Amino acid sequence: MSYSVAQLLSMTQQQLDDLFRASQAGDIPDGPAKGTAIIAPGTAYSSHIADFVNHFGWQGKVFDAKKGVLKNRITAFGVEAIIAKVYKGESWLDKKECIVLDYSETSFLAHWIRDEIRLIAPNFYLGKVYWGKDRLIDFCLEFGTGA
Repeated sequence: MSYSVAQLLSMTQQQLDDLFRASQAGDIPDGPAKGTAIIAPGTAYSSHIADFVNHFGWQGKVFDAKKGVLKNRITAFGVEAIIAKVYKGESWLDKKECIVLDYSETSFLAHWIRDEIRLIAPNFYLGKVYWGKDRLIDFCLEFGTGA
């Protein structure tokens, strides 16, 4: 099935979790991806918050699959910063395989953050953000959009 950012933003947290659980890890992605933060999923505010975050805070990620790292694109200028290690591992949500974006050894600012992503459609990943062991928000990554 194909998904859109608008569909994910309109889903409830339970629906997002169910989609993540039903999806496979897929391959570790390579190249730039447009990112969308999914905050207050399924509410009228979700798309407005996502637009605000995308414009002023976080725009996406740039993966280097061969090196097993990524950089986040942040600020209105798309500065590449905040590095993470990228590898396959066990999801904290359901103990099945996912792609882990691990900041614990690569970032002073985000060392307590761990992201997990799974492929939900070609070139489209759904992600979970953890602060320590606590779930924080969801996000999606679109590859091949000229991000």
